[in-house]
Amino acid sequence: MNETAYSLASAAADVVDAFYARHAPAAGDAEAPPPAPDPALVASVVNAAFWASLRREEGRSPRISLAILPPGRAGEPLAFARPLPLAPEPLARLAPAVEGQGVHLGVWQDGAAPRVWGTARTLPDRCFVLEVVEPGLLVLKYRRGPELGKFGNIAVVHGDRIRVVDEESARSPDSPALLGALLGIESPRSWADAEHELVRLAVAMRGHGRGGALLVVPSGTATWRESIVQPVSYDVSPPFARLRDLLALPPAERGRAGGWDGVRRLIDAIAGLTAVDGAAIMTDRYEVLAFGAKIGRRPGYGPVEQVRVTEPVVGDAPAVMAPAQLGGTRHLSAAQFVHDQPDSLALVASQDGRFTVFTWSPPEAMVHAHRIEALLY
Repeated sequence: MNETAYSLASAAADVVDAFYARHAPAAGDAEAPPPAPDPALVASVVNAAFWASLRREEGRSPRISLAILPPGRAGEPLAFARPLPLAPEPLARLAPAVEGQGVHLGVWQDGAAPRVWGTARTLPDRCFVLEVVEPGLLVLKYRRGPELGKFGNIAVVHGDRIRVVDEESARSPDSPALLGALLGIESPRSWADAEHELVRLAVAMRGHGRGGALLVVPSGTATWRESIVQPVSYDVSPPFARLRDLLALPPAERGRAGGWDGVRRLIDAIAGLTAVDGAAIMTDRYEVLAFGAKIGRRPGYGPVEQVRVTEPVVGDAPAVMAPAQLGGTRHLSAAQFVHDQPDSLALVASQDGRFTVFTWSPPEAMVHAHRIEALLY
């Protein structure tokens, strides 16, 4: 195996270079961000990370996050006395030590060669990060700021294919606020205040790996029950509103009431409900109404026959297909629910990692399936 020339390393570096050129910092910014990563260094990181992803240490494939920055921009890093070469073997060996969330291997140019200088937990805004997700699957990211929690994705490199995130895809009038939040675009629509928690819920749903469905319905209404088979297996009475109440507090008071750790635990708990057979149901104010619910056809409504499908990546061509072509029962029932309840939103995670958001598109007068797994790694 030739571990010196992964064919897509240079192309991936060009994608990253173009991204940073489009997002150059404004003159006079209060805190200077780190310089845009050097394309040659990015190519070296992609190359080493790809070959490392194909190795196994003690029977396990490595999961690694690499950040390109000098030690002086990493807060209080753990620095190695002797920096390591940026190569597949040391990366794979270090992987067990940096699998925890928020831990990154720091990479920087050391003379003529790139080196792994240590680990970092604190990264400056706009810092470039490469994550090894599974063998042959790399995600090119950047830090968007502490308030968003989720790193922004630039592209996904998988084997011999690069999928570049289309930053303009969230600007269409029928795109959900969730998509705008994932792409870092402010949304003027009614769910804008909730969008960041929906991002965290989507990530948590995908993370538990069991597949699941979450229906988000308008608060204060009960018309959603017309699309649910009665009785509901796990009806929640009164609605579980702890997450709503915590998010309603001013940020300065949330620490005394559970803080962001409490928010994360609640989001993980709600995401766990979606793994139960059926669908979890939550309002747009984060009130949990039910889970394990079976979706039926609303009286007076016909079956959903076609769905418009898009993916927020460059070169995507929208397609219209039967909902059964998207996946199994979860996808079909979620599409039917949004068809019958057009003011709702349905999130569906597949066990294979696919993630689809179903919304109603007034311009198209049909259900729109947004395939967003490229944004959730």
